[in-house]
Amino acid sequence: MNKAILHKGIDLLSRREHSVQELQNKLRVREFQEDEIAEVIDYLVSKDYLSEARFADSLYRTRMNKGYGKRFIENELAQKGIDQTEIKVAAENLEINWYQQAEQVYQKRFNNSEIIDQKDKEKRIRFMQYRGFSTDEIFTVLAI
Repeated sequence: MNKAILHKGIDLLSRREHSVQELQNKLRVREFQEDEIAEVIDYLVSKDYLSEARFADSLYRTRMNKGYGKRFIENELAQKGIDQTEIKVAAENLEINWYQQAEQVYQKRFNNSEIIDQKDKEKRIRFMQYRGFSTDEIFTVLAI
């Protein structure tokens, strides 16, 4: 096993959690050989230094605290190579009330201001959609 790749992988993981796909991409950029990267990834997973479950949980918490909705977070996890089963487990472990989350994000952004006209309402809906909230969550918040 190439020690340089192993040290670089551990160095990257010491800063934050990574998905397998992310770590592979970061090691590829440093022009290591594919077979050596695969060997190091397998080793890191076997020693539990690299865990997709921990990564999914970490990303879920981070994005949720920044005011993003379930759809946004799940889409980002899928783009980072996390499988749907792992995404569902991470979501269930957190037990988030998405309606309450949507309410907090809406209040922080719009601060109880009245909806002026249809254009303003559409702007607010687009903001909430971009943040990854469902239509039901958005219209529940707007009705308040």
